[in-house]
Amino acid sequence: MATTSLMTRKAYLRKIANRRLLLDILMTGLGIASATLGLKAFLLPNDFIDGGVTGISLLVAALTDVGLPLLIIAFNIPFILMGYFQMGKRFAVKTITAIVGLALALYLFDFSIITSDKLLISVFGGFFLGLGIGLAVRSGCVIDGTEILALYISKKTPLTIGAVILLINLVIFSFAAWLLGIEPALYSLLTYLVASRTIDFVVHGIEEYTGVTIISQKSEDIRMMIIGTMNRGVTVYKAKGGYRSQGVPEKEMEVLFTVMTNLEITRLKNEVERIDPNAFLVMSTVNETKGGTLKRRRVL
Repeated sequence: MATTSLMTRKAYLRKIANRRLLLDILMTGLGIASATLGLKAFLLPNDFIDGGVTGISLLVAALTDVGLPLLIIAFNIPFILMGYFQMGKRFAVKTITAIVGLALALYLFDFSIITSDKLLISVFGGFFLGLGIGLAVRSGCVIDGTEILALYISKKTPLTIGAVILLINLVIFSFAAWLLGIEPALYSLLTYLVASRTIDFVVHGIEEYTGVTIISQKSEDIRMMIIGTMNRGVTVYKAKGGYRSQGVPEKEMEVLFTVMTNLEITRLKNEVERIDPNAFLVMSTVNETKGGTLKRRRVL
């Protein structure tokens, strides 16, 4: 009986792993297709660039006769090796497969120039490129090695990952302004901003979440409100009050923690204020959630 149960569990885990692999392959393929469309139909014919390794490749391609597919592979090789040592063999294999796939797509497929309007080129070129990069990230790899470099530098210096990426792109766009001119560099900066926002949208999803910590003398009423009225889960922590005079006994209390979509935060604050106007709320951004009652309605 135990052996049968173990075999059933292994089969279930294998099924989940295969399903995840197929989904990763699908998202990587869609990411490559989207990035190829953004590059070949919008950015490359008009000598526009983006940030990161892709931007460096586009800049060199605009100034030399070297093909973009070869440049993308060449400039990403150091970051693939860096990713291997930082995130493991699986990540490196998936990343090099995606980058080679992008290079092949750029070499094999051609698109007609859709528009000559510079603003539309910047916006939609950045959108399709950002969509492609974001889908690749969701599948567990990258088609632009800037994030790997930023992660490495952030571990060695006081700089954050975001600050490192910003500094890298400032250097890239400064060279673009010097080599291509101010106007193309400004349009390229717009491309980068659109691509960056699209990546955030794809990676973090359409809903953004906020974690809320609530300290109140009426924690039980607030807990029931969150569960009953807002149909959300809540965690209760036992705590002791630290704001007291010396010699005064510690006062035990309950601290509530819940996660809401940003669209629900105003309603939560209003409901908490109605129950306890003196409640203390601390809110923080949540990048991703999984499981629990957040993404489904409770059935009471």
